[in-house]
Amino acid sequence: MKFANKTIIITGASRGIGRALAIKLAQEKANLVLAARNEADLNITAQKCLKAGGKPIVVPTDIIDPQACQKLIKASLTAFGAIDCLVNNAGMSMWTRFDEIEDLTLFNKIMQVNYLGAVYCTHYALPHLKKSAGLLVAISSLTGKTGVPTRSGYAASKHALQGFCDSLRIELQDAGVDVLVVSPGFVATEIRQNNVIGGDGKPISTTLNNEQKTAMSVELCADLILKAMQQRKRELVMTLKGKLGLWLKLFAPKLVDAIATKAVSSQKCDR
Repeated sequence: MKFANKTIIITGASRGIGRALAIKLAQEKANLVLAARNEADLNITAQKCLKAGGKPIVVPTDIIDPQACQKLIKASLTAFGAIDCLVNNAGMSMWTRFDEIEDLTLFNKIMQVNYLGAVYCTHYALPHLKKSAGLLVAISSLTGKTGVPTRSGYAASKHALQGFCDSLRIELQDAGVDVLVVSPGFVATEIRQNNVIGGDGKPISTTLNNEQKTAMSVELCADLILKAMQQRKRELVMTLKGKLGLWLKLFAPKLVDAIATKAVSSQKCDR
């Protein structure tokens, strides 16, 4: 897939993976529709994309609102006349054991952002993706394939996203639309400082101990996603450990549980 003059919508484009991927696509001369809630941060992304050679527009969007998602698609068509790719990247996470949860609405919040937001955007974009024989991308997680302690709601939302995309891929196999599910592990993004909630439903900040050794850089993550998009792959599981873990889950599930517990214990969270 070539990206020059192709119209690509990226949700969660204000920071992290979304911003890094937008800049990579701008270097490929893409038309970019940048969506997120924070307009000021979106404008920073747009400036970087413009400097990199892309054609960006900013569309402030709260993806948990179906009407806002519909307006996002309309704005994309008004600006560029077509939609060639939708990247459902916006997301949030959590940090708490299930038996320590005080506010159950955190499950609603996570499911709305990580799953339903992608469903809404996809619903309105799909007729136009069919016209362009385009590409649908979902930024999921390794927790969308195996459970992780302290992430029960997050893992549930990513499992839902995985199942949605797997079903949609089969439905669209004769329509020329490809579906790519990206499953990163730990990536050094701002999500741990801005979009993580605790058991009381309030934001917390999490960091990685010895982050440079345990977390993938956001730039490398974006490079891998870009390559998978170019090849129109169906799955991208990042890191050798991630791939090995999926294989081990078939034969040694208890070992995978132990590995997941150890990985999470290397993190810490602060109020």
